Amino acid sequence: RMAKKKVIGEDGKTYVMKEKKPIYKRVWFWILAVMILVAFASSLGGGDESASDGETIDNSSQSEKKQESEEKIEKSIDTTESTVVETKEADTTKKETPEKEDVKVDESIPTEHKSALRSAENYSKIMYMSKQGLFDQLTSEYGDQFSTEAAQYAIDNIDTDFNQNALKSAENYSDSMFMSKSGIYDQLVSEYGEKFTAEEAQYAIDNIQADFKYNALKSAENYQESMAMSPEAIRDQLTSEYGEKFTAEEAEYAIQNLK
Repeated sequence: RMAKKKVIGEDGKTYVMKEKKPIYKRVWFWILAVMILVAFASSLGGGDESASDGETIDNSSQSEKKQESEEKIEKSIDTTESTVVETKEADTTKKETPEKEDVKVDESIPTEHKSALRSAENYSKIMYMSKQGLFDQLTSEYGDQFSTEAAQYAIDNIDTDFNQNALKSAENYSDSMFMSKSGIYDQLVSEYGEKFTAEEAQYAIDNIQADFKYNALKSAENYQESMAMSPEAIRDQLTSEYGEKFTAEEAEYAIQNLK
């Protein structure tokens, strides 16, 4: 029941007033409070679920990142191992390949001997000289003036293909002097010429690429222009054993083609 309170009004009369209950003593207040608590509890539960969902997503993402990281590490390890294997193989190859031994210079060889050898090599490369021709040039008082011992050391140690030197010399005679095959051979073996051996000279003659008919014609033209010789005199000079030593066929070609 509600409490009653007596109050005297301005008109002097006494009035009876009912006192209102405090709000917390009312039933509807507690119903409302219970509803608010229930709603609040529900919101907290939902938040936990959301948080749980968020944590699940975060955990999944972290798991994926961890897996990717592990894969990258594995690839890096594989690459490193491959590089190491290749490096080891390269090192093994290097070890298996025999290294060239440094050429040791014999200090006991006199300087003059070494100089003679270098000079002989230069003559061989530039002038395609024979072995005897090199020796004579090295020891000549009009040449290099090396001692006999130094020159012989050079001849004994030079690395030269004298067959090729003979061939090169023969080609020079053909190209510049238009000589016959026999004339070139004689010049190669002559003691007043190149001084090649008979075998070296024959190698040159067998392997030279020359048009000896053309050489005969050029020789004939030279005789005609410089000495004003008759065709028959030119023929004799071309075929003579004391002259150019062309064959009769080569000489005939030359005479027939003189202008």
